[in-house]
Parts: sequence; C-alpha cells; structure tokens
Amino acid sequence: MATAGIVVLVIGGLSAVGLLVYGFISSRNQSSVVQERLGRYADAVQVAPAATPAGTAKPKASPLGERFNELLRGRSFFGSLQTKLNSADIKINVGEFFALSIIASVGGILLGVLAAVLPDCMGSGPLACLAGLSNTGTLIVGIVGGIVGAIAPNFWVGMKRSGRLQLFDNQLGDTLNLLVNALRSGYSVLQAMEAVSKELPPPISVEFRRVVQEIQLGLPMETALTHLLERIPSEDLDLVITAMNIQREVGGNLAEILDVMAHTIRERVRIKGEIATLTSQGMATGYAITGMPFALVGLLAIVNRPYIAEFFKPSNQPCGWAMLTVALIMISIGGFVIKKIVDIEV
Repeated sequence: MATAGIVVLVIGGLSAVGLLVYGFISSRNQSSVVQERLGRYADAVQVAPAATPAGTAKPKASPLGERFNELLRGRSFFGSLQTKLNSADIKINVGEFFALSIIASVGGILLGVLAAVLPDCMGSGPLACLAGLSNTGTLIVGIVGGIVGAIAPNFWVGMKRSGRLQLFDNQLGDTLNLLVNALRSGYSVLQAMEAVSKELPPPISVEFRRVVQEIQLGLPMETALTHLLERIPSEDLDLVITAMNIQREVGGNLAEILDVMAHTIRERVRIKGEIATLTSQGMATGYAITGMPFALVGLLAIVNRPYIAEFFKPSNQPCGWAMLTVALIMISIGGFVIKKIVDIEV
C-alpha cells in the first residue's frame, strides 16, 4: 500500500506539473494576430497602444508569466535574457520563461525522487520504500533533478539559438546576392530588404521582416539594423551592416560592396563546413568521453544499486564525496580541452 501511495503521489505531482505547462502554453496561443506581430519588436520600439477594433476579443496573457515579468522588469539580466529569447525566435517574455524554469525544476525534483525511490520500492517492499524517502541519496538525487530541470530551459534556448544563428549565417551569402540583384534592378535598400523578407526562407526572412516593420514604424534604418545585430550576433552580419551604414553616410556603390562581401562570406561558410567535417570525429569523441561516466553511474544505479550506495554511506562519505568531486573536475577539464582542440575559428 505504501508503494502504491508513493507512486500515486509522484504521478499526481507530475500530472500537476503537466497541467501547469499545458495551461501556460494554452494561454500563449490565445494571443491575437496584432499582438503576435507587434510582440516581435515591441521591446525595441515604444509604440502607443492602438485602439482595439470593435468586436475583437482582448488578447489573454499568462497571469503567472505576466506577474513574474513585472517583478523581474528592471533587473540587470532582463534585457539580455529577452534578447536571447528573441534570437531563438521564442515568443515568450522573461517572466514566462522564469515561470517555465520553475515548473521544469519542480518536475525535475519529482522525477529525481521517483528515480531514487522506485528501485527500493520494487525490490525491498514498502518499508524500504518509505525509508528511501528520508535517505540522503534520495535528497541528493532530488536536488540534482531540480537543478537539471532549472537548467533545461536555458539549455533548450541556447541550442535553438545556436542552430538559428548557424542557419542565418549559411543563408547570408544568398541574401546578399538577392540584395545585390535588387539594388542593380533599381530597388531602394528598403525595397531590397522587403524582397528578402518575402523570397527567402526563415530565419533570415523573419529577421529582415522585423527590420522592415521597424523602419515602417518610424525608426531610423541604422537603429533597426542595430537591433538586428543585437538579435543575430554574427561577424559577417556586422560587416554587412557596417558597410550599409557607411554607404548611407558617404555614398558609394553599395551593390558592388555587397557583391564582394557575398563572395567572401560564401568562402567562409565553405571553409567552416570543411572544418566541421574534419573535426566531427573529435567532437563525437569528446561527447562520448564526457557522457560515458554519467551513463555508467546511471546504469550501475539500476543494475547494482548497493555498489553505488557505497559512495554515500556515512562511513565512506568523506572518501566517496572526494572521489566524486575529483572525477567531476577531471571530466570537466577533459571536455574543455577537447572542445578547445576541435574549436577552430575561421
């Protein structure tokens, strides 16, 4: 009975976290089309609120996320975190991201406690199951699960942002070709960027559409391009924006300048691809060597739990914790060295 009660309690907690996530996402999907369009750059442009048309439902926001957003507004990390979310093209604000991190942390704690207690429940009976809840190892696993859950949203944003920036850099050469052809056909710079927003696939079309919208709302082109560079911190894009700003001040043949840059950027992308191919084995080796100890510990915790429990026994805790700490330090140093070896800048 105790085993069933604990399993039901953990499953109920996970279900509650799932319902919170579902309600969080559902409230975001109820935003109007106007809010979705203006929300992409409302953080950069202060626009007076427009009158709501008759018959249009007022958009509903996430109450929990809006509350956190008001509490965190003005903090030092608020602007940088919102910029990262914009770079990853994630349509949530800082408060909603903070709420999502809390939900993920609670879910990680519940999963960690379940993973630590369930083997004892299934193998030794209800008394061992109850004793496992007060065990130091269960507490540690729960804390680790909470930390992993809190870090998971940041890791997800970082992965999505990195992939989007990489895709943007790969599309930049074709974008410059389209800009050059449009300028030589008699288009203005704004019309050429609008053509890019219509003809090319995301993410570069999305970012140039934001630039065009900001300019149409009254921002100077230099400011709109600066916002683009803040969302997309790319060296190649920095060169392009610098060339466009200088051309607007001193004049010159912008099409010819962008044509030369397009050739240089395409060569850099090609060289980066060759380097990534040559270093892929080293990267895979680094991931395998870094992740293998953690996978081995997890496997032994399932197959031979008393063996892993030796590290956490009161009589062995000083030596056990020292060994685990040294192992983590050595794994971190090894992963850092391998990353520096295979990370070649062009």
